[in-house]
Amino acid sequence: MSEPAKHYVIRAAESRDASTIISFDLNARRDDERQVLIRRAIEQGFCTVAEVAYKVAAYIIMERKFFGCPFIELVYVHTDYWQQGLGTALMRHIEAEYEGEKLFTSTNLSNLRMQRLLEKLGYVISGVVHNLDEGDPEVIYFKHPSKSAGESGYNTAQLSP
Repeated sequence: MSEPAKHYVIRAAESRDASTIISFDLNARRDDERQVLIRRAIEQGFCTVAEVAYKVAAYIIMERKFFGCPFIELVYVHTDYWQQGLGTALMRHIEAEYEGEKLFTSTNLSNLRMQRLLEKLGYVISGVVHNLDEGDPEVIYFKHPSKSAGESGYNTAQLSP
């Protein structure tokens, strides 16, 4: 496991960050819709980045579009910075920004890395949506502001179709 990034800055993404984000987001490189999502999120102020040594190393997109509740749509960390705490730092930043509110996010059932992060941060499964990605259900997670880390209401292995 890598050492945690000791010095990083979390800030609102700026339009100049879009090309950097798209260059390290492996999905955005080949998906025009993802590129549009990133650019729109930056323009509308929904994207936050983590910088290490003045380089954007991770980003998070959060909007208030899930039944009026804050919804973390996307968290992505450059592969060079995995296991350095940047995903956790971005999640905690959003949690602090929306302190006292219910937070929601989702991930594919196959994304075990994200599931571990969410469970570590105290998110619990709130539901499952089938048929978004064929054969890979989307697991909805929820965090109540008063819940502590490590709780989980379900065994994710039980969710496969």
